[in-house]
Amino acid sequence: MAITTIDPKTALVVIDLQNGITAMPGAPVPTPDVIKNSVELAQAFRERGLPVVLVNVTFAEDGADALPGRTDQQRPAGQMPAGWDAVIADLEGHASDIRVTKRNWSAFYGTNLDLHLRRRGVTQIVLTGIATSIGVESTARFAHEHGYHVTIATDAVTDSNAEAHLNSVERIFPRLAENGTTAEILAALPAAG
Repeated sequence: MAITTIDPKTALVVIDLQNGITAMPGAPVPTPDVIKNSVELAQAFRERGLPVVLVNVTFAEDGADALPGRTDQQRPAGQMPAGWDAVIADLEGHASDIRVTKRNWSAFYGTNLDLHLRRRGVTQIVLTGIATSIGVESTARFAHEHGYHVTIATDAVTDSNAEAHLNSVERIFPRLAENGTTAEILAALPAAG
């Protein structure tokens, strides 16, 4: 499906484009392409006075606020390298950007993202970032459940697992969102004022 419209009150929400995560290879969309497309969208949103939300994930050094619960997959042990949770330099330096720090997969759970969006009258979000099947999909699900129109920039999301990425893009996102390329989203944005 194609993008039908971009609401006048739309926010760009960039998921986990931070040093430690962008250092990993992306599949099938290369991580440098995700960064380039996310930066291009962020610039276009800023030019139009539309909100840009930069989301990062982090945990306390002692791991006290890490996700609880038993899982089959072991979580990384030990401390993360210094600066792993800092938003990449390509997106930094814009005082108007909204910053949200999460400690879960979704940018909505346990954060003030919904409050930031509702107070600005936002009715739609465009999502970019890493990982498609984790942070991006979780945020898309919560956004949909909160009543936002959701658009996924399919060439501005990637995963460490191509099969997981494709499952999200082909099976999950069509039920939660409209999907399109960066170029299609840019073409649908209201004119810069």
